[in-house]
Amino acid sequence: MKNLKRVALTIENSRAFGRELIRGIVRYSRLYGPWVFYRQDLFYVARESEPAELEPLRKWGPQGIISRDSRNLEELARWGIPLFVAVAMEPPSAKRNNIVTNDRAIGRMAAEHLLERGFRHFGYCGFDDICWSYQRGNSFIARIEEAGFKTSLYKQPKSRANRLWFREEAILAEWLMGLPKPVGIMACNDDRGQHITEACANAKLDVPYEVAIIGVDNDDQVCDISYPPLSSVALDIEKAGFRTSELLNKMMAGRKMKPQTVIVQPNRVVMRQSTNIIAVEDKLVSQALTYIHHNAKRLIQVEDVIKNLSVSRRNLHDKFVKTLG
Repeated sequence: MKNLKRVALTIENSRAFGRELIRGIVRYSRLYGPWVFYRQDLFYVARESEPAELEPLRKWGPQGIISRDSRNLEELARWGIPLFVAVAMEPPSAKRNNIVTNDRAIGRMAAEHLLERGFRHFGYCGFDDICWSYQRGNSFIARIEEAGFKTSLYKQPKSRANRLWFREEAILAEWLMGLPKPVGIMACNDDRGQHITEACANAKLDVPYEVAIIGVDNDDQVCDISYPPLSSVALDIEKAGFRTSELLNKMMAGRKMKPQTVIVQPNRVVMRQSTNIIAVEDKLVSQALTYIHHNAKRLIQVEDVIKNLSVSRRNLHDKFVKTLG
């Protein structure tokens, strides 16, 4: 058997991004390797234990590293072996090989989805100190402005103590209650989307009839644990993992290359209950449109809609004329 290349994966994998990235790496290895992997989840390791954690990895002698751990990058870079970094908390460095998300395209895709659902009021909720969250928000707001609407931007508390979720939940709920309804909100990622669903429950706001929410990453576990299940922008992370491995393989073979950037593109919106609505100002009309949408393949009649909503035919007729013309 030919010599196996040793590749270290210091990738946090409790979220879909890390798991999908590893899936793409493994797929490349099976086709063009095989590689042997040393996998360490360093993302949540405390600083005090970093040297002890890195020493076994250094002794193992990796020929290449793919990392998503921001705390150990300087030490890993000093080893002088090919290194790719999936940007997590810090901006990408022009001096290293990066894996980054196309945040402009992500923000626009989320905006397009909410515009297609008929919303006229919008909000964006992210993490103020994280570069990719800021960039996604800017792109979302720009696309909404192109459509002729404005976006309300949630600002996190300045106090770190108030950013603890058991305190921030009430602050976020207050912001949500002050928004015009119905409102479509983009969350910077699925974790933030789950926060919004929890804050809506706290504020007794109906999702999706009053507040519709779309996240990013399409992490099944996070989206499904949200109530209601969270719509999300899916990213082609596996493809990025495959491309990263292709470049890393060339570097491990001795190819001299300038710093490379692999871009993770959004590829679709996975719609779940949190945005599964036609947005109109009248809640009864909205419920009727949703019922019609869900039963479009059945031979339903007006009487079926009326029976489902427990409303008079005349009342619903007048509301449809007033709302939709």
